[in-house]
Amino acid sequence: MTLLLLIIYQTTIASAIVDPTQGFTPVSLGNSNFVIQKPYDVQVNQRYSCTNGVHQFWVYPTDKPFKNDTNTKPRTEIRISGYDYTCGIWQFEGYGYVPSGTSGVCIMQVFGGSPYATTAMLKIYDGSLKYYESPVLTPNIYNRWFKVNAIHDVGANNVKIYVDGVLEYDGAGRGANTHYFKFGVYLQNNPSNRTESRWKDIKVFKK
Repeated sequence: MTLLLLIIYQTTIASAIVDPTQGFTPVSLGNSNFVIQKPYDVQVNQRYSCTNGVHQFWVYPTDKPFKNDTNTKPRTEIRISGYDYTCGIWQFEGYGYVPSGTSGVCIMQVFGGSPYATTAMLKIYDGSLKYYESPVLTPNIYNRWFKVNAIHDVGANNVKIYVDGVLEYDGAGRGANTHYFKFGVYLQNNPSNRTESRWKDIKVFKK
């Protein structure tokens, strides 16, 4: 009986894991598509590094914004350029890693909305990966690589978030506008003294 239950459990888990990119076409990404935003008064290498294809971002609550004419919170992010969109179905894929202690930070976003600034934000609070402040997508996210797929259907005003191939969020978007993808660290409420995320194998798809 125990063996049977284990087989049923493993089969159920396997059946829930899918490849969200099926039916999508990948776009070409190069270094020119990765625009780094960091506190305006420091050098890039003081808040960002890339080694063996792993992008590492960190920022502090005392840091400046990414430009001197904005009052937005500190960030070190990559803004994917060259693929801004206003219609269609687009998808971001990447593997993220958040070290323990990082909290109060957005690590990935679908920028653009109406009347909101964003359509989707993935945030870290106390070791949980959340969609904005709620719901929790995945608890105990620290110190491991996890795969993120974020699908934005502009016409249907729909957002789907997959974590490790499992659909964790399927809900309404936040209005049409010019959209693009970002990833890194962008401070939110009650940030930790140092926030960090790492990303690799970044891809963008469209339908």
